[in-house]
Amino acid sequence: MTTFQVQVAQNQYLAQGADLVHAVMSVSSSGPAGAAPNGRPLVEALLIDCSGSMEGAKIRAARDAVAKAVDLLREDAWFCVIAGTNEGRLAVPLAQATAENKRRAHAAVRTLNSGGGTAMSTWLELARRQFEQAPTGIHHALLLTDGKNEGEPDAKLTAVLNACEDRFQCDARGVGTDWTPDQLRAISGKLLGTLDVIPEPAAMEADFRRVIEAALGKSVADVSLRLWTPVGSALEFLTQVYPEKVDLTARGRTDPANAQVREYPTGAWGEEKRDYHMAIKVKAGQVGQKMLAGRASLIVREHGVETKLSEGMILAVWTDDEAQSAVIHPSVAHYTGQVELADAIQQGLKARQAGNEAEATALLGRAVQIAAQSNPETMKLLRKVVEIQDERLGTVKLLKGVRKEDEFALDTRSTKTARVVKGS
Repeated sequence: MTTFQVQVAQNQYLAQGADLVHAVMSVSSSGPAGAAPNGRPLVEALLIDCSGSMEGAKIRAARDAVAKAVDLLREDAWFCVIAGTNEGRLAVPLAQATAENKRRAHAAVRTLNSGGGTAMSTWLELARRQFEQAPTGIHHALLLTDGKNEGEPDAKLTAVLNACEDRFQCDARGVGTDWTPDQLRAISGKLLGTLDVIPEPAAMEADFRRVIEAALGKSVADVSLRLWTPVGSALEFLTQVYPEKVDLTARGRTDPANAQVREYPTGAWGEEKRDYHMAIKVKAGQVGQKMLAGRASLIVREHGVETKLSEGMILAVWTDDEAQSAVIHPSVAHYTGQVELADAIQQGLKARQAGNEAEATALLGRAVQIAAQSNPETMKLLRKVVEIQDERLGTVKLLKGVRKEDEFALDTRSTKTARVVKGS
C-alpha cells in the first residue's frame, strides 16, 4: 500500500504588522507501483496527430512509437488510440491490454495515415468519453502533435479542457518545431501533465516509453490537497514547485460544509516527491501572538470513502526580534527563484521572437543568474541560447543562429524545477 509523508518548511516568525505567511509543503510517497490493491488499473489514451503535416517520417515514427507503447502495458491495463485531425477518430476503441487486443491494435495502428487539419478539442473530448467507460481506473493520456491548433477557435479548446479537468491527466508532446508551446502548455497545465519537445521523429519511441513507464508507476488516483485557513485569512497562491511548476491557486473548490476549507487536485501518485509553495494572508498579530495559519492535508477518496493520508501545520509567530523575522527559509527562497526562473525564460524567449533584443537579453540574463545557483539542467539549455559573460551578474549576449529545437527545449522545460538541497 502506498504511504505518504508530509513535511512543512517555513520561517514561522513574522515582524509586527506582517500579514503574509509562506510555507513549502514537501510530500513523498512510497509503495508498490502499478495496479493498486483496490483494483485501480491504468487506463491509457494515446492521442496521435494524423493531420496532413504529419506525412512521411513523422507518421511512420508515430505508428512505431504507439505500437511499442501498447506493448509496454500490463495485461490489467486498458487503452485506446485516437487518430486526431479535424475531429477525433477511434483507431482503437477502449480495450484491455491482453495479447490478442495488442495484436489487433498493432494492425489498426499500421493503417494510420496523415491528412486533414488539427482540432485538438475533439481528440480530448473523445478521450474523456472513453475514460468514462472505465470509471475506476487511473486515467492518463499522451497527446502528440506537430502543428498548431488551427482547426477551431481557442474558446472551444478552453471549454473542452474545463470539461476534462479532474477527469484525466495528459502529457503533451510536440514533434519538430512547427507547433506552439503555449498551446500545449495550456493542455498539460490544465490536465496536470508534462510538456516537452521531441526534436526529431526518431526520438519519439524513447519519449513514449518514458511517459508510459511513468504512468504505469501510478498506484493512487485522485489525490487532493485540502487546505484549511482561519476566518479572516485568504490564500494568496498555491503552486506545485517540484518537479514541475503548476499553479493550483484558481483550482480550489470550497467545501460546502466549511467555507474555510478548500481542496486542490493533484492527480495520481506513484513513488515520488512533490513540493508545494503556498502563501496565506492573515490578520497581522501583535508581538508574542501565535496562531495556526493553515492546515494542509492530503486526501484520497476510494469508492465513496475519504481517507486522510497525511497532514502538515503552517504556523505564525509575531516577534520584534529582527534576527528571527528577517530570515527567509531556504526552501521558500529556492522555490521563489525557480518560479521566477521559469517566467524569465518564457518571457525572454517571447521578447526574442518579437525582435525586442534588449528585453530578451535582460530576462535571459536574469534566468542565467538564478539557474547558475540552483538549476544546472536549465543552465545547460540556456548556454545554447545565450553567450554567458558573467553568471553572477547575469551578463549575457544573445547567440545568433540558434537552432529552433534548442529554443523549444528551453521553453518547454522551463517549468522543470530543481529540488532544494537539504541542509542549505
